[in-house]
Amino acid sequence: MRKFLPGIAVAVLLVPVVAGMPPAKVTARRAASATAVARGKYLVESIAMCGDCHSPRNEKGEFIQAEWLQGAPLEFKPTVPRPVWVDAAPAIAGLPGWEKDVAVKFLMTGVGKNGLPVRPPMPQYRFNVQDALAIVAYLKSLAPAK
Repeated sequence: MRKFLPGIAVAVLLVPVVAGMPPAKVTARRAASATAVARGKYLVESIAMCGDCHSPRNEKGEFIQAEWLQGAPLEFKPTVPRPVWVDAAPAIAGLPGWEKDVAVKFLMTGVGKNGLPVRPPMPQYRFNVQDALAIVAYLKSLAPAK
């Protein structure tokens, strides 16, 4: 009995600590989610450069951080007329009006939720599924435009 006493004492002391911890699956899911959001942020800011069109700038040409990815008029136009050219980039923070699966398909194929290819100047990205999911996770993590 004396051999088990220290083990029992440790177990009694650890039960309240372990009981308050989240299950391993929840912790792993949170870590995976945080990793996906970080990867998505990197892809949006450094690879796809979404802010260049989808974020407004001030008079000095600097991004207005409070309006990051909140949509903006495009400050450039084609040199020859293009009938499907868009003049403004929509808000993508929070992905308003987009379901996750449709947004992932869009990022993988360049086909919009209306079934048509994106309109210029938006590039037809061909992200793999992991990167598309990461981008969607990041964009969904942002507060949508007011």
